[in-house]
Amino acid sequence: MELVAEKESDQQNNNNNSEKNNNTSYAQALVDSHDYNNKESDEFRERQARDLKAGLHPLKHKFVFWYTRRTLGMRSQTPYEDNIKKIVDFTTVEAFWVCYCHLARPATLPSPTDLHLFKDGIRPLWEDSANCHGGKWIIRFKKAVSGRFWEDLVLALVGDQLDYGENICGAVLSIRFNEDILSVWNRNASDHQAVMALRDAIKRNLKLPHSYLMEYKPHDASLRDNSSYRNTWLRG
Repeated sequence: MELVAEKESDQQNNNNNSEKNNNTSYAQALVDSHDYNNKESDEFRERQARDLKAGLHPLKHKFVFWYTRRTLGMRSQTPYEDNIKKIVDFTTVEAFWVCYCHLARPATLPSPTDLHLFKDGIRPLWEDSANCHGGKWIIRFKKAVSGRFWEDLVLALVGDQLDYGENICGAVLSIRFNEDILSVWNRNASDHQAVMALRDAIKRNLKLPHSYLMEYKPHDASLRDNSSYRNTWLRG
């Protein structure tokens, strides 16, 4: 565990301008998060040094487990963001196992419930600056097997085993009535190479059978239709 025809010239210019604007927006999001990263990086490096000195095994990233539970049949007036509760954070292999071994298994959780595992500094929200230009790969599982695939994904994420790891924000397990849904969030939905490489890495690390379909959806599409898992854009 050490652990995504050319036409006439006017249209081409418009496409180029649109692409430039998208790239500028994405770059600005990275700049916005840069100050936060600078503030946190020194503290994180100091903690890594202390962990090594103590004989522990530091992770490449600090991670946070979050939990969301919604009341069935009730339309809450509470903003979704306020329903997301932090469980615990960790920075070492040892701390991860202490945390993970005490978490409730997916099969014991009520529906609807979401478990989130995200890099520190990134909240599991579409609107977060690290997520707003990104999207997610989605896989639907029978409830009997979702726990095993979730655990494999958690280990791959914490152990930095997925390609284009810096483009990954986190993962979510959504407990629903007839199925469970696993999703992996990335930073940039317009980077087709990174999106497809992430798909392949997920398939490889989870040893995903060919019968399982993976779907991709950008977060801005989710914001427009107010849905996490309907109307996906890409399948593979």
